[in-house]
Amino acid sequence: MTTKLLTSYKQKIRDLKLIPSSGGCFELSINGDLIYSKLKTGKFPDEQWALDAVGARLRS
Repeated sequence: MTTKLLTSYKQKIRDLKLIPSSGGCFELSINGDLIYSKLKTGKFPDEQWALDAVGARLRS
């Protein structure tokens, strides 16, 4: 997913942080706003959904 995000939005993403954790935690935040949490949903996000969500935030 990281590769697709950087490939799709390389001109718009200034900073990308990957923070390793344990326990199956996956969260996606943009500018400090949590937009997805595997801890809340119990499942990993659909890759296309994540790309679209990031793209929508970058356009606004």
